[in-house]
Amino acid sequence: MVSCDFPEPLGAVVIGASAGGIQALRVVLEGLPQGFAAPVLIVQHIPRDRPSALVDLFGAYCALPVMEAEDKQRLTGGTVVFAPPDYHLMVESRNALALSLDEAVVFSRPSIDVLFESAASVFGEALLAILLTGASADGSDGIAAVRRAGGKAWIQCPEEAAASVMPASALARAGADAVLRLQDMCDRLKGSST
Repeated sequence: MVSCDFPEPLGAVVIGASAGGIQALRVVLEGLPQGFAAPVLIVQHIPRDRPSALVDLFGAYCALPVMEAEDKQRLTGGTVVFAPPDYHLMVESRNALALSLDEAVVFSRPSIDVLFESAASVFGEALLAILLTGASADGSDGIAAVRRAGGKAWIQCPEEAAASVMPASALARAGADAVLRLQDMCDRLKGSST
């Protein structure tokens, strides 16, 4: 296991979650301090065929503004941005996001891999990727891409995850800079904002 230091400077945080992710994300997002400077981009696997309630749900718990991504949206710090249903969320540049209707990846659109890989290509070693609970292998290739680009990868402890398949798959495929419980992630994220 390599050092789990926080990326400095921190350009962006990307988070992926699937089965059990609503509860896990609540812990992480509730722990983000008001002064958190980096943008936080999230893929939570959700049904494709109905509107998402994620913004309303997490807006009540998060100290930062929470929104659903729009195509060509400006990427700004101190915000939490969710991928909309049935669209891949991608980092186009340090200043812009993009949405895509490309084919599903690991049966998922939005795909965690797509977000993580695009963010890794833009932010490199200034990226922190966090992979949470889930029951698929989505996120494994994305974590590998983040680590190849020099970014940091935190993976939820599989024993704590509601569904251990996703974190265990990523650990087997790519390893991690830290394997953490949710509260430990919160504590480290709070420390990064000071």
